[in-house]
Amino acid sequence: MDRAGFRDAGWVWEGQGFDPGVPPSVFGVGQGAEYFGLNRCNLMFHPNDTMALELLADKESVVCDISKWKFIEIPMQEGQPGGVGFKNWRDSDPDTVIAEAAHVSAMAMQYPNIVGAMIDDTSGMFDYDNYEQSTAMRVREALDSARQGLKLWIVVYIQQLREAQWAPFIDVIDVVHLWCGDPFRLPHLPEHVDACSQAFPGKEIIVGSYLRDYSRQAEVPTDMVQAQYEAMFRLWQEGRIAGYSILANCLIDRHPEQAEWIRDFLSDD
Repeated sequence: MDRAGFRDAGWVWEGQGFDPGVPPSVFGVGQGAEYFGLNRCNLMFHPNDTMALELLADKESVVCDISKWKFIEIPMQEGQPGGVGFKNWRDSDPDTVIAEAAHVSAMAMQYPNIVGAMIDDTSGMFDYDNYEQSTAMRVREALDSARQGLKLWIVVYIQQLREAQWAPFIDVIDVVHLWCGDPFRLPHLPEHVDACSQAFPGKEIIVGSYLRDYSRQAEVPTDMVQAQYEAMFRLWQEGRIAGYSILANCLIDRHPEQAEWIRDFLSDD
């Protein structure tokens, strides 16, 4: 079965993300990987700084988000229960992405387990007036500015695969992080992977897996989680994908049935 090899191909999104119906988690950065028995992490939602990276220093591989997820404080409302809160927003300004790529390259000189950087929801950059055809190459150059050899990941959704906007990225990226936001389209995952291979020939494909269906604000049904992992395992065995990721540590205690099923699947040798 080579389930151990499949475990080694897995990544966990680590960080505290805020979404409707998702309260703060008891799981901190790095604890998702420990829960699932994995050793590779995507550092999300927090600054790529020494404090965060020290929490992942014992992990084999880290890929840092460069989009960049940030927090906005929600002020306390007079006469309303509760205090101050926070919400996430993603800063996809191309200038932010380029600057963060250079920062991650510099941090990688101190943390050798940093192996790449990821642009989350890459298409968000296209909405900015300062996005240009040269932006992709500038991100690549920034990521190579201090330490060469880091892999550039981009997040792409299955419905975006045939869009012409990806042309400038073909020659500068290393990994396509492929996501299917609707769990009811997961039965067609092998077809989506083939379409990704055609759109991004020669690139590694890492398939994302959700614990939560964000559009319906509910858990992904466990039978669909099972079907996705069985499909990803076959695709990995066939060499059609390089691996998979789990979103996220901050959802383990929100959707424990799904998380426990994945952990049991990965631990079954």
